[in-house]
Amino acid sequence: MSTSRDFDCIVIGAGVQGSFTAYQLAKKNKKTLLLEQFVLPHSRGSSHGQTRIIRKAYEQNFYTHMMEECYELWAQLEREAGVKLYRQTGLLVMGPEKSANYQNIKDTLQRNKVPMVVLTHDNFSQHIPNVNLAKGDEALVDTTAGVLFADRALKTVQEQFLKLGGVIRDNEKVTDIKPGPVVRVSTSVGVYHAKSLVITAGPWANKLLANTGLQLPLEVVKINVCYWKEKVPGSYGMKQRFPCFVQTECLESKVHIYGLPSNEYPGLMKVCYHMGSKTDPDQRDLQKDKSDIEILQHYIARCFPGLVPEPAIVESCLYTEETSSRTRLTVERPSATTGWGERRKTGWKTCCGRETEINSKYDSMQRGLLTHSE
Repeated sequence: MSTSRDFDCIVIGAGVQGSFTAYQLAKKNKKTLLLEQFVLPHSRGSSHGQTRIIRKAYEQNFYTHMMEECYELWAQLEREAGVKLYRQTGLLVMGPEKSANYQNIKDTLQRNKVPMVVLTHDNFSQHIPNVNLAKGDEALVDTTAGVLFADRALKTVQEQFLKLGGVIRDNEKVTDIKPGPVVRVSTSVGVYHAKSLVITAGPWANKLLANTGLQLPLEVVKINVCYWKEKVPGSYGMKQRFPCFVQTECLESKVHIYGLPSNEYPGLMKVCYHMGSKTDPDQRDLQKDKSDIEILQHYIARCFPGLVPEPAIVESCLYTEETSSRTRLTVERPSATTGWGERRKTGWKTCCGRETEINSKYDSMQRGLLTHSE
């Protein structure tokens, strides 16, 4: 492999996970090509937007364990690039005191000795102003949690990848994949060859895999990303040290509701419903379901009295889900690998590129992979 179109590895999809995978491969001195069908940056997938939550407060132990290294990797990238990517705000977790979801998060934090503060109705308002804790609910704060500056992080890791000798080709849609000892990838511009292939295309994964005769049990959903106006500017602001939050379940819904302090739009707080409606990623605007917004309006009117209960801005994001809603790494063919993940966990996407090891008998890269966040 000596020509400019021959590589050790090709990564398809330049979102957070694809970009971190390519970055980790380049750090291992692998000649790597990162392909993206849209012009970068873009807002068509799952990795756009200015902010995401990073946390250790999960129901499952393995996510909390993974986050230990993720925090280290984010800090390492900050040092390498000289760019601030993370701000510690804490994460407020609220839910019915006796519910399984809330208790699982609390137990996981305690078991892993993650610093946290448990709040009761007696002291809640002293620590968290302008939020109503529902009767029967308990609250805790994962003090290690915070906000990742997502757009900045994506730009930074792509720049670091280029500095390591990596190649990015955006506005190149993949049109065909031919697996084999050497993978052949055709795009709208040309043909490339590689010893291994990683697909981190999120909503477009199955459309790409159709070229190989494979399909995975994936569903693409469109999420309405809502921003709500503060009645008094700064009431829920990042500068005022208001935390991110997760409501595990509530009167309005059994599905998580989450939010981030106002920052990216002045005077607007991001609050979203952690579920959406099935959609085609190439026809996302045809999905008009707003039932989640109605749920959020009722919830905000009841629990966040300092917000106007009507969204000021509604954007969209795509989630790629599988029935188990957990991250998967699948070796589909010798030298071809596909990954997908649970919703939006941007915080641990750094580990996806670092920690997933593929058995060398498949001729794949030594470390790399995953696909999609909060």
